[in-house]
Amino acid sequence: MTLTIDNTNMKSEMLPAFSITIDHPNITTIYSDTDFQAELIELCQKNNYSMIFDQQEGLYERLSVEANVAFYHKWFGCKTPLPEILVMFNLHSCAKKPLRKCTLSETRRVYYAKYYMMDIKPLIFREPVQGVDVLTIHTFKTMLQALRQRKTPILILLTNLEHALLLGEVAYRLQEKGLHQIEMELEETKDTEIEASTSPSITNLFKISAKVGEKVILFDPPEIDYIESQDGKSHIVINNESFTMDATLTEVEKKLEVYGFFRCHRSYIVNLQKVREIITWSKNTYSLRIDNKSQATIPLSRTKIEDIQKIFSLK
Repeated sequence: MTLTIDNTNMKSEMLPAFSITIDHPNITTIYSDTDFQAELIELCQKNNYSMIFDQQEGLYERLSVEANVAFYHKWFGCKTPLPEILVMFNLHSCAKKPLRKCTLSETRRVYYAKYYMMDIKPLIFREPVQGVDVLTIHTFKTMLQALRQRKTPILILLTNLEHALLLGEVAYRLQEKGLHQIEMELEETKDTEIEASTSPSITNLFKISAKVGEKVILFDPPEIDYIESQDGKSHIVINNESFTMDATLTEVEKKLEVYGFFRCHRSYIVNLQKVREIITWSKNTYSLRIDNKSQATIPLSRTKIEDIQKIFSLK
């Protein structure tokens, strides 16, 4: 079974002309802004491509977590034993808790269990891991692999680039210019990386500039959480605020090394002083958790994991 989304005849005026076919071997993500995402969902709904799973349809708040799962377990005729479902979705520890008293992450895992038991093909998820904890992201990734074994075509719509790279085996960016595949880090090799400088020169004064309206703002390197590249532009990120730079990542990478910055991914330079946690999602998928207000996570290339381990004396 495949899922094909076709806008070549401009069925949506806002969306560019494109066509994409999703097959079961690879989990596919599409990264876009919220407006494009809304138009894409409307296109899918108008053409009955698939149900959109966005955690909006009903659960029973007065029932316990276990009672909710048991109801849908019976309703959908799920063959996996109920206790296994509760463990698979990390719901066994909150099974007796009324749904209305559950956290966002616990409730989201109940939705995952429901979607899994529905056994529908294909599947389109909208923002499935937005705002949830690490355990819940792990749970969703486990579910994706189980669905993959069922040969289910899976499409995930996201407005967060890091999530698109984390969840997708094939990732696309949707914008006015069209739908374009994002080069994944699994395709990287050591030969394509920029060699680290063995003796970086220390600059007495160095600030990173960003333009906001008619103003140019100068940032001290230590206050920056990370720098990311999106849509051909580089952005300084400090807590939840983003500031557009004129320079590229490659242009500032060498200058920032002496201040403790590290090119952790093709699209990210991170301030190592702000790294709180190294998260291992799977054998080839990693993230860095930043110690800021939003506790942001950014991708860590599999080709960089050994370098990070050496830097933090983990090997």
